[in-house]
Formats: sequence, structure tokens, C-alpha cells
Amino acid sequence: MEKERLQKILSRCGFGSRRDCEKLIKAGRVEINNKTAILGDKADVSQDHILVDKNPLQKPAKSNIYIAFNKPRYVLSETKKSDERKVIPEFVTMDDNLFIVGRLDYDSEGLILITNNGEVANRLTHPRYEHEKEYLVLSQRKPDVKQIETWKRGVVLENGYRTLPADIFNLSQTKNGYWFTTILKEGKKRQIREMGKTIGLPIKRIIRKRIGPIELGSLKPGKWRFLNKKEISILENL
Repeated sequence: MEKERLQKILSRCGFGSRRDCEKLIKAGRVEINNKTAILGDKADVSQDHILVDKNPLQKPAKSNIYIAFNKPRYVLSETKKSDERKVIPEFVTMDDNLFIVGRLDYDSEGLILITNNGEVANRLTHPRYEHEKEYLVLSQRKPDVKQIETWKRGVVLENGYRTLPADIFNLSQTKNGYWFTTILKEGKKRQIREMGKTIGLPIKRIIRKRIGPIELGSLKPGKWRFLNKKEISILENL
């Protein structure tokens, strides 16, 4: 097995975020093969003897992982860093076997799910299942009656694709524009922005609030949480 950074191993074993685990290492509380570890050390959990506070590292049992993450604006929905822009693993500890469910555009924000259950990931993302995705959208101007009707009926985009019928409701005016809620049953690339562009409704901001049965709730931007037992049960029985 390839060696991994020590803080990544510790985080996966339940010692908190990578930053939390870095603090453990800096405090001299971690040992690898009877030597005090330092930041930058790597290890192989199948070969190396790792202690935390003199206690052997308890390797987590293989099980399904389900994480809800509130992606901030200007973060790529990717696992690998290709330029200076931030990516999801800078916020959430991720292994190579984890899937990102419900990718969001770089300038969009809100709920993303992360799991190692490929079957559940496929059910949530494949178009044939038509699972709902709910968004809070800020437009530059108030949608008129014709625009709302077109949005609900399905918008023919510039490439000729007609979007599936979508709900739009809860219009409210603010000093920055008009907020509304929309529910889609598909997730084409930049779909909401392209829908707005096509019907003459410039979109300024998009926040995803829900994927299928899982809601963003009070999770703050850049934060994540494990799904609870009830949420996991619902997902696994979709």
C-alpha cells in the first residue's frame, strides 16, 4: 500500500479534520515506529506502527461513508488540484474511493454529497431517476409571467436541448435583485444559468439547498458533516 500523509490517515481514523490532526502532530502526540512524528511524515497503515498519545491507532472498519458538504463559491467540485483555485479536499478529508455527488459550478454554492457507495451515487446522479435538486436563486430582475411559464414548462437552450419541467416559487425582492426557489429533476452543466440566459433573466447567485431527501439545513459554507442514521437509511433505500 502506498504511504499517505500522516494527518490524512489520522483524520480518516476519526481524529478530526486534517488541520486538527496537524495540531496533534505538532504537539508531539503522534509516533511512527517508535519515533515522534513531524509534519510532512508519511506512513502505511498496513505496515507502520502508529501511536496517538501512546495508544495504537485503531483502524476504522470498512463501511459506507456519507458526507454533506456546503461548498462555498469559487471552489471547484474536484478532488485534484490543477491550478491555484481551491478544491473540495482542502475542506473535507477525501480518499480516492470517494465520489462527489451533485457537482456544482465554480461560482455556485451549497449542498454536495460525498460517499464511497457507488450505487447510491449513481442513483442520485443518473438522469433516469429524476431525483429533485432544490436551489435558491438570485436573479438580476424580477421574472415576468412569460419567463416563469417557460421555466416551468421547459426551456429550449442554445444547443437545442429542452430542459425538463421545473418548479419555481417563493419570489421575493431584495436590494440585490429577486430571490426565488426552483426545483429541478436533472443537473446539466450550468443549467440554471443557461436557462436564465436563454429567457433573458440574468442569474447572479445559486445556492443548492437539497439533493433528493438530504437537506443543507444550517451547515455553514466550507463546513461538512456525516449524515445521520435516518438520512443514510433513506438514501440506501432509494
